[in-house]
Amino acid sequence: MSAPRALRIYAGPVARAHIERHGLRPQDVAVIPAAAGGPKGLILGPLDRFIFGQWLPQSTQPVHLVGASIGAWRMATACLDDAVSAFERLEHDYIRQHYELPPGQKRPTAQQVSETFGRNLEAFYGGRVDEVLNHPRYRLHILTSRGRHVLRREHGLLTPLGYLGAYAANAVQRRALGAWLERVVFSTTPHALPFATRDFRTRALPLTAQNFMPALQASCSIPFVLQAVHDIPGAPPGAYWDGGITDYHLHLDYRAAPAQGGAGLVLYPHFQNNVVPGWLDKALKWRHAATPFLERAIVLAPDPDWVRTLPNAKLPDRTDFTHYGPNLAARVQAWSTAVAAARQLAEEFTEWVVKGKSMDVEPL
Repeated sequence: MSAPRALRIYAGPVARAHIERHGLRPQDVAVIPAAAGGPKGLILGPLDRFIFGQWLPQSTQPVHLVGASIGAWRMATACLDDAVSAFERLEHDYIRQHYELPPGQKRPTAQQVSETFGRNLEAFYGGRVDEVLNHPRYRLHILTSRGRHVLRREHGLLTPLGYLGAYAANAVQRRALGAWLERVVFSTTPHALPFATRDFRTRALPLTAQNFMPALQASCSIPFVLQAVHDIPGAPPGAYWDGGITDYHLHLDYRAAPAQGGAGLVLYPHFQNNVVPGWLDKALKWRHAATPFLERAIVLAPDPDWVRTLPNAKLPDRTDFTHYGPNLAARVQAWSTAVAAARQLAEEFTEWVVKGKSMDVEPL
């Protein structure tokens, strides 16, 4: 029996029409989003290395990179010199992250995780922030979630109550979540975001050498797993959390994405075909369908049958930390096996866009 196909391609109506006429060329891409999702993002490493290392360099247009949580880390990495080596290091470091537990402690504290993660970011980007901020082509946009009212400062009692209120408000209407949290985008081009912001309370601020590290850490700061980052330089005071809370899979209004002389398409390597708006929408299945926001989007996602061939029959995810517990070697082996298998995703994408192999493009 032949191995299952790994890659499935989904596209909005405008993107599908373009592909039918012209195929997909690197000069057609205006935006690349990168979702929150923790270890699931590891599966996209081979695609990242091909897209940023070989394919996009064949074009010259500016490209907007939009990321939340691990997606922000991936997109900031794409802006480094020798991005392929940088992506390899990100993969290596992420797979091997480990937190020593004192006797009797079942999981690391939020303070311990935040302090360790902050040191890791400093080791990864220290001395190289200018490469990110001044990339000649890539415009980086890091999404964070800033607490409002009861969530304006992290607090042992008020923060859980605030998130309970945020969940209830979001269940009624996504826009109501804006009373509790606002989307704050730290951007190298805050005056020119590649998406409209009428859908949700939004603030765009300059991404600078002074706030790069805290903004990136905030974008990765899952509530109750890491501590919030407070009072980021150049930003309104307050507590900043994971950008995935407001924008889990970056279901943003890309209809006005800058074309820059090309097709203005949104190329979205993702770990599933659904683009879920916010983290609090995960259980709200009626919000998982595509909207006109994604009419220019092309989603590259692993086939569910292929995913079932991976260790534990799933993508790497945060439950693996507790599943493997202190057995670091077993988790490293499982995640490394999954990432090695994910080379098939990049190979099949290469066959499509470089070698001209026919592939079905399904409606998003």
